[in-house]
Amino acid sequence: MPDRLAELERQCLGELAQAGGDAAHDLGHIRRVVANARRLAAAEGARLEVVLAAAWLHDCVSVPKDSPRRPEASRLAAAQAVAWLRGWGWPPELLPEIAHAIEAHSFSAGVRPRTLEAKVVQDADRLDALGAAGLARCLMLSGETGRPLYRADDPFCARRPPDDGAAAVDHFYTKLLRLEDLMQTASGRREAHERTEFLRAFLAQLRREMG
Repeated sequence: MPDRLAELERQCLGELAQAGGDAAHDLGHIRRVVANARRLAAAEGARLEVVLAAAWLHDCVSVPKDSPRRPEASRLAAAQAVAWLRGWGWPPELLPEIAHAIEAHSFSAGVRPRTLEAKVVQDADRLDALGAAGLARCLMLSGETGRPLYRADDPFCARRPPDDGAAAVDHFYTKLLRLEDLMQTASGRREAHERTEFLRAFLAQLRREMG
């Protein structure tokens, strides 16, 4: 198993180095999700040969955030992952479960995870949207897409519905602060709580600095 997983990492890195992606979905993001997935799989008793294959390849197809095809990204990634894994001789009986874990990881796809492995991969990906890494990714992507840090008329969405396209801080209210309650595993929930508190502390500090 360790040799097989090491070979999987080598093969995935070879393909992903050419895959591209935006500032928040780069190879650093994938490596952090793999590390999260390995840790959660150990805590929850999930099968690494499914979890790690899905974690390495969950973003192997890049669809821009503002594309109308964005909700299809995880399905497209699952299909590409299965094609690569089949070519690499990965056990064929694992491919449907890996594909499901990839399809179910996406927030926008709305696919409910049905297996422990899919729950672990979804939690691993969502953890990287929280904490210091999540904060940095949110700000990098906002800068890349031309969104301001906040809307001056109502920075913290006190009198209006949050709008993902309006400002980086709005994204905290549309998605990031909701993720803790959506975690699928006990170990994922514990870590999500700590990382969410970091985001709340950032918002509180930003509010103080704005006077």
